[in-house]
Amino acid sequence: MLTTHFYVDNPRHMDKHGIVNALAALAQGTRLDAFRLLVTHEPDGQPAGEIARLLGVPHNTMSTHLATLQRAGLVTAERQSRSIVYRANLNGLRDAISFLLKDCCGGNPGLCAPLIADLVPCCTPKEKAMSDRIYNVLFLCTGNSARSILAESILNAEGKGRFKAYSAGSYPKGTVHPLALRELTALGYPTTGFSSKSWDVFAVDDAPQMDFIFTVCDNAAGEACPVWIGHPMTAHWGVEDPAAVEGSEFEKERAFSQAARFLKNRIMAFLSLPHSSIDKLAMETRLHQIGAMEGASISPAKAG
Repeated sequence: MLTTHFYVDNPRHMDKHGIVNALAALAQGTRLDAFRLLVTHEPDGQPAGEIARLLGVPHNTMSTHLATLQRAGLVTAERQSRSIVYRANLNGLRDAISFLLKDCCGGNPGLCAPLIADLVPCCTPKEKAMSDRIYNVLFLCTGNSARSILAESILNAEGKGRFKAYSAGSYPKGTVHPLALRELTALGYPTTGFSSKSWDVFAVDDAPQMDFIFTVCDNAAGEACPVWIGHPMTAHWGVEDPAAVEGSEFEKERAFSQAARFLKNRIMAFLSLPHSSIDKLAMETRLHQIGAMEGASISPAKAG
């Protein structure tokens, strides 16, 4: 496959004009989010369309923002077949930081040492502790047999140790749907250790304290939930119940495949968020935007 590169010049020894452009490019919420997202996806980068999807921004608008970041020397672009893959230009970021510290506190390097130390990944002890912590996530559904099970397995695998997922139901069916396990097997996700259980087990004093709770069916979203310890962030990520689909075995399997895809898209968007630094209001807004992604259910689903 022919790959065409069209990188911006690497802004070595960035001058005043360059630093103004770089800071101006980052002084806008969507562009800042896009740059931070690309940093988390180094060195592979992300296609423009995927960046727009993950951030919930129209494709044309995202393309304009990415072009601004590219002109400022903060991202590079590479055409691969029909897609344009963007990557964070870490050299450009390093040059911007170096320019700001060029005079190094009036020629006294010792004064700059704490500041430079703060600029390495995990900038402060507090943020390092935040980045090292494990976030607990609870997926709720009515029957806790299909969608919530799919989400639990996918997040535990994709979270790579940074997230611990659980699932429960308001009226658990008591068994996990076999097609949910079959779909997880097809996708290469874990299929053991799951059970259909009541959400009451997570409302007791010695239960894991949840950081996030997501309802994945409309029934659970409309029901009165227990009082959760710690006031976790919540959002509704409803998708249609694959267990409610009637028809041939192929049609049922396709419904489970589609539900898993919709849930995985939401989970990957969730994982791309800067959890340790984003403020609560912005996080809540993003969580609700993720819930409105492709496949959002528009009517109360049957228990699943």
